[in-house]
Amino acid sequence: MTTGTTLLLVAHGSRDPRHAATVTDLAALVRAQRPAQSVEVGYLDHCAPRIPQVLSRLRGPVVALPLLLNHAFHARSDIPAVLAENHPDLTIRQGAVLGPSPLLLDALDRRLAEAGVRPSPRTGIVLAAAGSSDPAANAVTREVAAHWQRLRGWGAVEVAHASAAPPRVADAVAALRARGLADIAVAPYLLAPGLLPDRIAAEAASAGVNTVAAPLGATPELAQLLLHRHDQALRADSRRTVLAA
Repeated sequence: MTTGTTLLLVAHGSRDPRHAATVTDLAALVRAQRPAQSVEVGYLDHCAPRIPQVLSRLRGPVVALPLLLNHAFHARSDIPAVLAENHPDLTIRQGAVLGPSPLLLDALDRRLAEAGVRPSPRTGIVLAAAGSSDPAANAVTREVAAHWQRLRGWGAVEVAHASAAPPRVADAVAALRARGLADIAVAPYLLAPGLLPDRIAAEAASAGVNTVAAPLGATPELAQLLLHRHDQALRADSRRTVLAA
């Protein structure tokens, strides 16, 4: 599919260089899946190039996709604000956040399989997300966990948060053990390595859990999902244009 748009991946940024390296790898996977698609990366903070720098050199329509798993503060506030800055020559559409999506569950499955964990009714999973001060965003994560449990047949899936709100990893591990599940693994529901995944791994070790999957990272599933969100944004814009005609 050739659209003539630039797909702008909007990342938060991190002082940890693994974050930017992961985003770069993910952008390369998107290009590999759709070679004709123009793909750029811009950061809100910490990393270069910043979003205004990228937008200043672009021409033509832009679809900006937040590299976020939940529709919380950054998707509602920070990103729209920076995209609304003065760029008179550009048509900019902000697409939806990544989650929830079946492709994210596929990526979680991939990372757990790499860690030696396959779905089983004897296995409990801690779905370890960043956490949000927005209760609605945390509720969506719990819905993802419940759906994933039913779909794959895990013994149970408990949500933990690395920041902002309880429960923590130790709480989720205790809840799984209380259900009689001895085989426990932690699946970070995060996009890239950094402070929060490291915190999750440390908390898992303290709780006696040695199996911690890698963050979602640069996977074919995430690249496919980004292209899907890009196409969704264009279809939604097309529908609005037809209705306004």
